[in-house]
Amino acid sequence: MKSIKYKNIEAFVFKLWQREISGEKISKKETRVLEEWQMYIEKDLDRIHMKESQERVLLTLEPYFVTTVKKNHIYGFRSRLYKVAAVIILLISLGGMFTYYTFYKPDVYSATSGNRKVHLADGSLITLLPGAELTVEKSFPAETRIVRLKGDAVFSVAKSKTHPFIVQAEGFSTKVLGTVFKISQSGMNKTVDLYEGKVAVSSAGTPVSYLTPHQTWTNFGLERTAAIIAFTTKKKSGKQIPELLSLSFNDVALKEVAEVLQKNYEIKILYPEEAAEKKITADFTGGSADENIESLAFILGLEVQKENHTYTLKK
Repeated sequence: MKSIKYKNIEAFVFKLWQREISGEKISKKETRVLEEWQMYIEKDLDRIHMKESQERVLLTLEPYFVTTVKKNHIYGFRSRLYKVAAVIILLISLGGMFTYYTFYKPDVYSATSGNRKVHLADGSLITLLPGAELTVEKSFPAETRIVRLKGDAVFSVAKSKTHPFIVQAEGFSTKVLGTVFKISQSGMNKTVDLYEGKVAVSSAGTPVSYLTPHQTWTNFGLERTAAIIAFTTKKKSGKQIPELLSLSFNDVALKEVAEVLQKNYEIKILYPEEAAEKKITADFTGGSADENIESLAFILGLEVQKENHTYTLKK
């Protein structure tokens, strides 16, 4: 709908009202604008409700005018009054839309081709990476500071001991009091990298994971899976070496569990084909590859045979 030139919508509407009462003809342009408004507002409204609303407005307005109108003109007056009622309902509807968009509709920030920095009211700074979208409610910051994220972003959260900051991502959430961290989401792969402070990461079906600086939480692209990886830097080469600190599975197929263990320990795991879909629930905290494969075999009721970097699980 094209915007009108009138700066004050109320003045325009009541000007039309005055013309209806006085009998002055409304211009074609004003009639067209009014019709466009009405179509725009009424397209999603229930017709019965609209009729009832018009009747109520009419009954409210009629006493103010009926004493000045002769009985033989009542029908024409009612016709005009219906139009006035429609205009008033239209004005109320426009006011409701204005209120929603101004005070209730969440603010949505998107990064298209490049990074986008978003400064929040609490002093936090979010850098959205290309393709990311951040949704912030009008009530932010409340007692608990909550935002919603699609895609990847780096958060520098303003510190507050009493007002937690929660990022609700796709399938998991990150809770902090004030820190710097990065959330990455690519398909099923979810990752939280912590640079400063502490964070708590939670996802459905897994225990809450607490990170300290230079640690990463990830689900390895699997549902009901959570792991914490620490990175240490070699002094000579400066290369970062990952170390698996904890790994949790909750009702995850053996073939997927084995794939994660193989990639992280650089080993090969062989198991009976019929056991591939068997669901595994286990917490592997620290420990070596030998210890964790032994634990896996115990859960399955199998024996372990090791040769070089190959583990064979058998009955």
